[in-house]
Amino acid sequence: MNRLLIILIAFLIVSCGGSKHGDRNDVTMKFNSTWNIYEKCTFDDEENIVYNAVAWGGLVGNFLENNMPVDLSGYESVTFQFAQPLSAPVQVVVANRFKTVGKKGLTSLTCHFDGQDVTAVNEIVLQPQDSCNIIVKNVYLTPGTTKWASTPIWEGDCHFGSWSKGFVIKPEDVATAKEGDKIEFIFKADQSSSDITYWLFKTVYNTTPETLEGNDSELNEWGCASVSSEATAYRISLTANDIKNIQKFGIFVNGYYVNVSRVNLIHKLDSHPIQ
Repeated sequence: MNRLLIILIAFLIVSCGGSKHGDRNDVTMKFNSTWNIYEKCTFDDEENIVYNAVAWGGLVGNFLENNMPVDLSGYESVTFQFAQPLSAPVQVVVANRFKTVGKKGLTSLTCHFDGQDVTAVNEIVLQPQDSCNIIVKNVYLTPGTTKWASTPIWEGDCHFGSWSKGFVIKPEDVATAKEGDKIEFIFKADQSSSDITYWLFKTVYNTTPETLEGNDSELNEWGCASVSSEATAYRISLTANDIKNIQKFGIFVNGYYVNVSRVNLIHKLDSHPIQ
């Protein structure tokens, strides 16, 4: 009943022509349901989403059209803007394939598609890592057709296990890397045992304890980034400081129950904004 009321209010706002979410790239009104029955989402008088969240629940944006997933390949990212700083870490999950994690205190969070497969997106979910209240001002897609080129820089069969194995990406392997390029890890989550319930990456400048800066917003207190059991790729956008350090030291990679088969360097080729 609550979901039906939310949808009805959203429809009336839009049909009366007074919505602040009238832009075609604004998808705020799609976020009108939750993953967990103990959560609640409503729209306030200013058309903000008021989301009363539980840990690992989810504010769901339904992108199905005629019961079919939509093609978002004409877009480069989805951005959430918050009315107040986040009181808990959150993650944006796209079609359960890839995600971006944001620390508490952020007032906006962007999940970049950067060449990953978004040709069939059924939903995008904002998922909190703890119970909290979140007020979302806007959710919007950014158009663009940036092209990316992928160059393999490491291949193997590294099974991290419980931190027992890792590997090194040498400085010469990233000699051509530039700020804004991405390191991509191709992997499978090790699901050989029901006792394995989470999966982690840790990336440091080789021979140092310092983690890469490019995924700092995704790291937990131990400097690790989590990935989902369904994901097959994890990307880190390289900062200028990352470039300086990885071209000097290289990268040491290990983690928890992830099996890595390849690492790619992803270069941005060009960008043509869609009118």
